[in-house]
Order: sequence, then structure tokens, then C-alpha cells
Amino acid sequence: MVVKVIELVGTSSHNWTDAVDNAVMEASRSIDDILGVEVTNFTANIDNGHIAEYKADVKVAFKVNH
Repeated sequence: MVVKVIELVGTSSHNWTDAVDNAVMEASRSIDDILGVEVTNFTANIDNGHIAEYKADVKVAFKVNH
């Protein structure tokens, strides 16, 4: 089996968990056989002293089909 890994940034206005979920859901729209996700970093945009956007840097692993 060959596995490919891509890096993505998911975003959410609610929390970091949703940001990760959004990245995986978006990837699954065009990628089959996703095997796992590694969260590499959490960041956020701030607006008027409050978090306006949560961001999750992720690596998504999927099986390469021949």
C-alpha cells in the first residue's frame, strides 16, 4: 500500500475541533480512502480582542489507488 499525505488549513468561527473537521470534510469531497489526520498547529485570527476565526493546520493521509 502507498499512502500520500497533503497539508491543509481548516477554519471555523466556532472552535479548533470544527476547524479540523472542516479540513477533513473538504478533503473527503475530492479524496477517497482517507486513513487519518495529524494536527500540526492551532492558530487564530483576532478581532477586537476576541477570536474571530480558528485555524487548524493538518496533514491528511490517504491511500493511493493504482
